[in-house]
Amino acid sequence: MRIFRCFVTIVLLLAGCLPMLAQQRNTLNIANDKLVLTIDKRSAKNYLDTILTRAGVNGTNNSTKILKGDYSALTSQGWQIAENGRFKVRFNRALNINFTAPPPQQPFIITTNTVNSEGSPGYPADVLYGVNKFSRQTVRELPNGSTRFFVPGNLTAKRVFLSGSFNMWSLSKGIMLKTDSGWIADIKLKPGVYAYKFIINGNWTHDTNNKLTEDDGFHHANSIYYRYNYTFRLNGFQKINKVQVAGNFNRWNADEIPLSRRGNGWQVSMYLHDGMFLYRFRLDGKWITDPANKNKGNDERGLIASVINLGETVNFRLKGYANANKVCIAGSFNNWQPERIFLKKIDNIWQLSVVIPQGNYGYKYIVDGNWITDPANTCYVEDGGETNSFISVKPNHTFKLRGYLNAQSVRVAGSFNNWDPEQYTMGRKGDEWVLNIKLPVGKTRYKFVVDGNWILDPGNKQWESNEFDTGNSVIWIEPETSTKTI
Repeated sequence: MRIFRCFVTIVLLLAGCLPMLAQQRNTLNIANDKLVLTIDKRSAKNYLDTILTRAGVNGTNNSTKILKGDYSALTSQGWQIAENGRFKVRFNRALNINFTAPPPQQPFIITTNTVNSEGSPGYPADVLYGVNKFSRQTVRELPNGSTRFFVPGNLTAKRVFLSGSFNMWSLSKGIMLKTDSGWIADIKLKPGVYAYKFIINGNWTHDTNNKLTEDDGFHHANSIYYRYNYTFRLNGFQKINKVQVAGNFNRWNADEIPLSRRGNGWQVSMYLHDGMFLYRFRLDGKWITDPANKNKGNDERGLIASVINLGETVNFRLKGYANANKVCIAGSFNNWQPERIFLKKIDNIWQLSVVIPQGNYGYKYIVDGNWITDPANTCYVEDGGETNSFISVKPNHTFKLRGYLNAQSVRVAGSFNNWDPEQYTMGRKGDEWVLNIKLPVGKTRYKFVVDGNWILDPGNKQWESNEFDTGNSVIWIEPETSTKTI
């Protein structure tokens, strides 16, 4: 009976991991002249809805049909089945992007899927885009790069705090400064979506001037604010009365995002997640592509749209192999598609700049058809039994273990990877073992695995008990913000 219960527990744990794994394996990539949509058939319906929205697939109940093996919603909109396996089905659709030849120093641009999960109360999930809506603007950006939060009135209050996802809902870090018209606090925020509240004389309240809210998990509301990172601009067209922008990021809803007159043109600022997006402007009801953007592609209906890509530039360099005829790179950032991203040989070094959204990725070089790990990178990730070089774009934490110079391998495992002791191998730098990684915001429990032996982090005094009475090291990953009051 005990063995049976253990077996059931293992099965349930594995079943609980499937939606998360499927979430990671649903991808939308741009590859040369095609969009590539990969779907894991084990996906939960909400994860599949997200990737279909990102791909611009119209219609209702499409995810339900696809999970039952009916792909007509995709094939009727120009998608072609390229691979149909037991757990994975991949579709291609012509993109017809007409890139002008860039100078050699310009980065090659690729994209990956962004998962729009439900998040947790108080900590909004990643979103594709966002536009703020205020009845009276109480949050605004300052010229010095800070974001100012303002509570009008309440001049009889003894103390007012600002608390939110940017300071882990602190009761002490966000003290606001009293002015002659209300209370203010300035915060350094990275682009993204944030939840917040004000605490006035000990009473929690959302921003009544902010029209964007979410359930706080206690039958009340948090206010939502987007820190912008992108501006759509359209020069000229002074005789037009109304200009709007829409794209696959907002399901081509032309009535949602209007542009305002600015100088000799039109513009609107908003938040956009890293990735590839198609968009068009609508001028008094007439659709046009962006005349200032030469990158074009076809939307789900085959109509021409402008293309933008957002991400971080990563410089890949492969020394040696001077006699090689062709060197490519492939990884989880482009769904492991070879013969797509070609490096150039400059001074006998193969190199290329690639724009990649933030996240954790495995990759390999392909030298004349032979797949190799990066000899300059001793950090590795195991994926499906394959050992790949590992890179983190915009990491928010560095694991470090000093000493153990005679160890054959040092790995790190924890709550962030379901305690898989084989997945992440740390690299040797001087007298330390190091791994840069992107971790989720909040509490992370972990241990190092040195030649198969699990140990606590000797450089971290924070730890907690576990079910094996061996303890786990603990770190808290905070949002990349710093709070100050002026």
